[in-house]
Amino acid sequence: MKEMQSRRNLRKRNNRNNILLIVGGIIVVLVIVGGLVIHNNRVASEAKARKFATNHFNPNVSIYGVKVGNLTINKATEKINKKAVNSVHLKNDKIVLERDPSIQTITKSEVKSYFDKQHTDTPNNNKYTYQSKEFDTAMKKLNQINKSSVTYTVGGKKFVLKADDLIKEATYKNGKYNFEDTSALTAKLKQMNQEVSTLHKSYKFTVPSGNKVNGKTITVKNESYGWGIYEKKAQAAIEDAFMNNKKSVDGSNYIYGLGYSTYAHGYGKSNNGIGKNYIVVSIKNQEMWIVRNNKVVVHLNDVVTGTYNGGKGNRTPTGVWYIQYKESPSTLRGTNDDGSSYASKVQYWMPFTLSGCGFHDASWRTDWSKTAYLRGGSHGCVNIRPSEVRSVWRNVSKDQPVIVYN
Repeated sequence: MKEMQSRRNLRKRNNRNNILLIVGGIIVVLVIVGGLVIHNNRVASEAKARKFATNHFNPNVSIYGVKVGNLTINKATEKINKKAVNSVHLKNDKIVLERDPSIQTITKSEVKSYFDKQHTDTPNNNKYTYQSKEFDTAMKKLNQINKSSVTYTVGGKKFVLKADDLIKEATYKNGKYNFEDTSALTAKLKQMNQEVSTLHKSYKFTVPSGNKVNGKTITVKNESYGWGIYEKKAQAAIEDAFMNNKKSVDGSNYIYGLGYSTYAHGYGKSNNGIGKNYIVVSIKNQEMWIVRNNKVVVHLNDVVTGTYNGGKGNRTPTGVWYIQYKESPSTLRGTNDDGSSYASKVQYWMPFTLSGCGFHDASWRTDWSKTAYLRGGSHGCVNIRPSEVRSVWRNVSKDQPVIVYN
């Protein structure tokens, strides 16, 4: 009986062991199969992730303040151009970033360059932030502009111009700096021009007497003679100085004149800008002087100016003018008082007004008396005897000031 019991127990034990082996084998198989499945899934997932990473940004990427994580280059470009700031604005001493929907913020190629910087074979959670170096530079530039100060020198005077006083608004957008509100600078230049300009200004001037250069002192007024600040060009120069942090501007490069030539006349010269070489005509005395190097070189006591009585249309205009040009010979053309036209040939012609007044010989004139000008003068010119005109021609030069007084 015991032997049979032992056999029975042994058989049970063997059966149990066999079951355990089978179960163990199944578990091993399941583990192997599961491992293979997991491995294959991981391989497939990694392959999918690598494929995704080839054309998508990593999850934590921002460009110009816009999140572009998991987006393609095309989608990221589109999103940035819809949402990112794209201009820098200086207003009332403050700098802010703004968005102008009419401006493209970034190009596809620029977005790709940022993509290449953050690209990894598989996505990762590292944080990538890309700011615009261009806008950083623009903010620094606008700050520098706002702090700029320029010394503007013109007419012997110095004007200190500060950008924060004169430039109320400036921007950087679309690759360019622009001054948006320059009204204060424009107003300042007008005020400066009124202060230094010599155009249409009156002043005391000493005219010759006889053969002496210093006679009586009269008040004269610049007409075409003189200079003023060319405000538009001066403003551009000042804005450029603010932009490029220049400390000084030479205002003599931005001045203008009137009349036949728009060049400035008398700038930097002594004697109220007249200098040492000039011409003087006295209407009352019918007298003319040419001064060179502060000496009277020609003195004529018998010129005839424009007809004085019978209306002002033919009077020789008073004021300070300048010789526009010299022409020899010449034909003078105009209209007589009765409406008829005239064409008078002269040997020497030296105009000093745009209305046609100038110095010339008058071979047709017979009355050279001191009173000829009252009713029988010229159409406004200064008539000179043919025998005396050559000395005038030799001593007159282009741009020379002409002072005409009553």
